[in-house]
Amino acid sequence: MRIGNAAAEQFQLDVFGEVAVALAHTPMGEDDLRVPATELEASLVDHLCKVWPEPDDGIWETRGGRKHFVHSKVMAWVALDRAVKQHERYDGSGDVKRWKKNRDMLHKEICAKGFNKKMNAFTQSYGSKTLDASCLRLGIVGFLPMDDPRIVGTVEAIQKQLTKDGLVQRYNPEKSPDGLKGSEGTFLACSFWLVTCLWLMGRKDEAKQMFERLLALRNDVGLLSEEYDPKAKRMLGNFPQALSHIALVHAAFAISGQWEPEKAGVRD
Repeated sequence: MRIGNAAAEQFQLDVFGEVAVALAHTPMGEDDLRVPATELEASLVDHLCKVWPEPDDGIWETRGGRKHFVHSKVMAWVALDRAVKQHERYDGSGDVKRWKKNRDMLHKEICAKGFNKKMNAFTQSYGSKTLDASCLRLGIVGFLPMDDPRIVGTVEAIQKQLTKDGLVQRYNPEKSPDGLKGSEGTFLACSFWLVTCLWLMGRKDEAKQMFERLLALRNDVGLLSEEYDPKAKRMLGNFPQALSHIALVHAAFAISGQWEPEKAGVRD
């Protein structure tokens, strides 16, 4: 987004991780695709090593000011982790030693500053006491194993405190002011992320029931919006919403056994 939207002036650290995951699939292509992609990734990750310590505006593009959002930091870690693996696998020319150092340092920082021991959960940002459904992705991207007590605690806390009628909110606007007025509906992508987490945690019957309920919300041509209002029983927000459908497909792949989280290169 360049103009006409507040996002034009925002810094979103998490996009580095999303791009790195996409580039990780380029080896499936020919050499003329793989080599330029590896060089691009090296440039992006070199820049990331300079900017990841900075606060950002987060995945939800909130207007509440920049923070050290946990999800953003984790996705920066994902970018470093995937770049290290990519270049080691294909003998890239990147500064892998530097990337490993930053990856390990970032992992330790997130575990130390992003996890609230009293809440037994990763929080929205460093030092905060509020939850954010984006933290459901921590186990999905392989930051920690799905059976790690910190991941289990995070999933259970979000399920308990951020659900309305069984569907997931992004966060609680009253506890985490985002600069916007009013409330919002449940967020469908987050609800599909919960399905994936429950399945990977072994709570398969619960995951299937929730998945089928979410599928039933689709319109007559199978499309979903950004949000859903359980009380009014109608879709809200952007329509159709790509993120909702991506999360749907991801959950379907997990349930079908065709996908599982990539193992991380470091543990803390």
